[in-house]
Amino acid sequence: MTDPAKVRRHAERIRELVASVVRSQIKDPRLGMITITDARITADLRDATVFYTVLGDAAAQASTAAALESAKGMLRSTVGKALGLRHSPTLTFVLDDVQDQVKHIDDLLAAARNADAEVQRLAAKAQYAGEPQPYRVEDEDTDEVEGAGTEDADTEDDEPRGGDRR
Repeated sequence: MTDPAKVRRHAERIRELVASVVRSQIKDPRLGMITITDARITADLRDATVFYTVLGDAAAQASTAAALESAKGMLRSTVGKALGLRHSPTLTFVLDDVQDQVKHIDDLLAAARNADAEVQRLAAKAQYAGEPQPYRVEDEDTDEVEGAGTEDADTEDDEPRGGDRR
């Protein structure tokens, strides 16, 4: 089993190597404005995935993918020699669509802000549906007036008041 720290170091080294080779040695005119964003390698150090972004439209992305695919052998040999491993890792290039995801999330956040502003606007001019005091409040004056002349000497206090009979 390979040490995870060693795997991370190799992945970082692969990212740096691929970026420098793409910048300095690949002279393919199809290669666009490319940035190597990340590299990941399996625990057995046999397969590496290199993530990249391309500035431009879908045509620029497709031509850059073709240029990377054609330069894959040279990149693999350069990486294998620099890492000094028994087996050179196979390289797979994956277009990193971080910018598209960022734009999508920004659009979602803008829509949420607009919805919140609309709710705030509607709540500012809203009124309560019922009375300002929805709970019944008994006046102390009314209880004294009602109970003053109704005392009966013949009533028994065995039953609870208020109609609660159990």
